[in-house]
Amino acid sequence: MTSLRTFQTEIDEISHREVAKQRAHATAERAKLEKDAKKPTAAKAHARKESNTTEVVEPAPKEPIGPAGAGNGDAAMSDIDEQLQTLLLSRIPENIDTARNLIASLLTRNFGEYVFRIGAHPPNPRLFAGQPATEEASWQGTRRTAEELDVIIEETTTVVDEVGGKTSVLFDTRADSPRAALLLRLPPRDVASTPEVRCAVVGNVDSGKSTTLGVLTRGQLDDGRGRARVSLFRHKHEIESGRTSSVGMEILGFGPTGKPILPNTAHSNDPEVIRHEKMGWEEISIQASKIISFSDLAGHERYLKTTLYGLTSGSPSCVILIVGGNAGLIGMSKEHLAIALALSVPVVVCITKIDMTPPNVLAKTVEQVSKILRSPGCRKTPVFVKSMEAAVTVAQLFGKERLAPVFQTSNVTGEGLDFLRTFLNLLPASEGDHEKFLTDQPLEYSITEVYSVPYVGTVVDGILNSGTVKSGDVVLFGPDSNGNFHNTVIKSIERKRARVASAEAGQCVSFALKRVRRADIRKGMVLVHKTDAPPKAVRQFEGQVLILYHNTTLQRNYQAMLHCGAVRQTVRIVSMDHPQGILRTGDRATVTFEFISRPEFIKEGMKLLFREGKTKGLGVITRLL
Repeated sequence: MTSLRTFQTEIDEISHREVAKQRAHATAERAKLEKDAKKPTAAKAHARKESNTTEVVEPAPKEPIGPAGAGNGDAAMSDIDEQLQTLLLSRIPENIDTARNLIASLLTRNFGEYVFRIGAHPPNPRLFAGQPATEEASWQGTRRTAEELDVIIEETTTVVDEVGGKTSVLFDTRADSPRAALLLRLPPRDVASTPEVRCAVVGNVDSGKSTTLGVLTRGQLDDGRGRARVSLFRHKHEIESGRTSSVGMEILGFGPTGKPILPNTAHSNDPEVIRHEKMGWEEISIQASKIISFSDLAGHERYLKTTLYGLTSGSPSCVILIVGGNAGLIGMSKEHLAIALALSVPVVVCITKIDMTPPNVLAKTVEQVSKILRSPGCRKTPVFVKSMEAAVTVAQLFGKERLAPVFQTSNVTGEGLDFLRTFLNLLPASEGDHEKFLTDQPLEYSITEVYSVPYVGTVVDGILNSGTVKSGDVVLFGPDSNGNFHNTVIKSIERKRARVASAEAGQCVSFALKRVRRADIRKGMVLVHKTDAPPKAVRQFEGQVLILYHNTTLQRNYQAMLHCGAVRQTVRIVSMDHPQGILRTGDRATVTFEFISRPEFIKEGMKLLFREGKTKGLGVITRLL
């Protein structure tokens, strides 16, 4: 039997290898096309050379995200912070100019955002454990006096203002050893360049998912009877039952100063008033320097298919697992945690309802969450965030180390919500993941939602996996039931309901398509640039799979629901390389699958998840047949 951790490492390696191959092939094809395009006759070339007296300079390729030397981890980051502190403390004009250039460079390469830490900071293990850091402990950085701290903050604010940005103090401690952390942020040029963080919110039914999102995005505390969640529901039956049954989308914007953009609510108790007194997405997008997009997923077992689709198609940067303090990690919470771990998505745990939970019950829940996170299946280090300094530090390390931040919140009293908001505000942008999203590759856009809008026509929503696109581009959409692709034109592009001229890899955008009927398009299709050789859809493919759970045995012709990116369709097992011809829990094999209804557009290296009842399997596509 193969352990899940070993198998995940292997499928990650396969996935990276296949993606690297595809990218190299695409780059070679593009280079060949460019070479062919630059082959005019010698006379034409000479004439053009004579006429073009002005030399056109190609734009420089985008630099990798993160400060120079960020690959060395926190050591490099602290070195930059130390260098900045020394330059700013000197107050010499030449040094101030150098500091200004360094800050401008950091902001440009980090999606207009940088956390500047000042003074000596306690070691992370002690800070995360909530222990007082003693003098003997190995503090990181140079100790500063309160006066030096004031000088650095004052000079930083002046320098960042000159660059066109804003400075806000995340925390400022004068006890023990004076230290602080500043958020330096550059407002984006427009909505198209606003960084976005995608978060999927999961958890058991009645754990408080919709209520937590309602409080975070509306800024108005709950009354303990469901007032905050009313504005999030999309359907009448959801309002009546108080349970989410669809994928709800909400956004939380943060301004240049790091403050959340919230509506001026009238603190009404009337559910109808609460539903309507909210800011429009366009209004938030225009004001925001960073947007957090939440997918509110269903917690009930009967909606597991919808929740799974939201997790696989939404490409979230992190999963926020909501756990009711009074109930603990029960039912579907464990299922959702297992899916997040199987998809290798970082997990944040939020224990809610701490105001109504007796202390002994809350202590049990905390102990249970710690135990499950530390178990061999998870192998994560729980970090209980109880201070602003811990929230800032864990946000910077999140995703790089196997940390699972745990927040204890109350939607009625508001306790712990500030730490959660600060943490979300500092998370790295989803489009900054260059392993997943590349702008210099051919266009590939996954369709996750389809609408028919009056006077506009067919509108699709989804994620740009690679490439760039602008209004007026001719694209292909497909595959249809026969595996063919068809032409269309992108009439207009919207991002968070605000009109934009173009979009690039990693962004979640909507397209209005020209001359396409609503019935001709479905979830799981892709949009690609029009080329001489259209992409091929496949009916059969091969994959390396691990059976996570099955109560008996899997054999040939077994059918299950497959989730692979935005693709969701029933597949049949055609063959397997297992000697006995059957698979049990814990077995791994190379399996050939066949789509039942229609061919789909998939690629080698894509991760897949299949389920049927309680049966679950995880894998990676290794070969298209």
